[in-house]
Amino acid sequence: MSNFQTNLEKYAELAVKVGVNVQEGQTLVINTMLEGAELVREIVKKAYKAGARNVIVNWNDDIVGRTKYELAPDDVFSEYPEYRAKETIELAENGAAFLSVISSSPDLLKGIQSERIANFQKAAGTALKKYRQYMQSDKVSWSIVAVPSQAWADKVFPEDAAETRIHKLWDAIFKATRIDAENPVDAWKVHDSSLHEKVEYLNEKRYTKLHYRAPGTDLTIELPSKHLWVGAGSINEKGHEFMANMPTEEVFTVPLKTGVNGTVSSTKPLSYGGNIIDNFSVTFKDGRITEVKAEEGEEILKQLVETDEGSHYLGEVALVPFNSPISQSNILFYNTLFDENASNHLAIGSAYAFCIEGGKKMSQKELEENGLNESLTHVDFMIGSDQMDIDGIKEDGTSEPVFRNGDWAF
Repeated sequence: MSNFQTNLEKYAELAVKVGVNVQEGQTLVINTMLEGAELVREIVKKAYKAGARNVIVNWNDDIVGRTKYELAPDDVFSEYPEYRAKETIELAENGAAFLSVISSSPDLLKGIQSERIANFQKAAGTALKKYRQYMQSDKVSWSIVAVPSQAWADKVFPEDAAETRIHKLWDAIFKATRIDAENPVDAWKVHDSSLHEKVEYLNEKRYTKLHYRAPGTDLTIELPSKHLWVGAGSINEKGHEFMANMPTEEVFTVPLKTGVNGTVSSTKPLSYGGNIIDNFSVTFKDGRITEVKAEEGEEILKQLVETDEGSHYLGEVALVPFNSPISQSNILFYNTLFDENASNHLAIGSAYAFCIEGGKKMSQKELEENGLNESLTHVDFMIGSDQMDIDGIKEDGTSEPVFRNGDWAF
């Protein structure tokens, strides 16, 4: 067996056993691009061997998707197929696990009318609102993994010979997901445990605010009184662990919806809606975004903020040290799954219910009363660098270093 085939099988096993953690008799739903076929076939095999009752695979194709954006009538982008939304929600309510295998080109929809992209994002967000709530309250197990496509590899490694780019991106993905370890499943258990040490420290501190300082950034974020820091693995409503993002290097919590003030600048490009948004800044007053500026993709960014009322606010605050393995690889992935794990980041849009005490069982109204934001969208953007300092401010007004020069200060 070739080294690549061995790694592919390890990756599939990791996705099944650690990512979604398939249980006996469970249905697994896989949403994938055609480029993921080789990996998906291995995942299907491993899932049935792990006891899955049924594996449903939904195939998508970038070229078909792009063609629709180019040629379909305008009104189709304001619709989302009702039968697909109903199927997804019903599967979630019946305890299915969901795995996304992503590989899209970061520039897939470059040049497409931005209103079409915004309308579809809104339509999909509206139709799948209940499913998103299930995900954000840990009702269902879900995970995201990636495979290379030629267009994505071309973007990441433009200086390399064309025929080597996909192999190089595979190697980078394997390394980032710890496939190079002798036993990746065990390596992830150790990694999960080390992130939990940071989580426990921050939860003991009960900071009321975080103050961020870096070039182009001076931002204060208040935290809800019952906020919880979480990291790496999650636990679904049946008590089964799962790993939503692979890779993951972050610990994160929720901001107080109305408690964000100041300006923050991006430090990495954001791949959103098939376009790149780069060199941008976001200004907040009492939680609400009051201004955005971008050297590239400003219109797309403005339309993201205009998705709904909740997309004018933040839903996530995440800490990732600059010396994380993905950051140290010096590879810019142009893909949020990887780039957010190389950098401190924030998310525009909805908050995770499990980031507040008792949140998994709260109604949407109760979550809002506790200061959590609700939105049809949730989009991470990267703000960390080796020049970022973060202070944790306690209830008595004293402050302590949390990050210095982009790294943990404790």
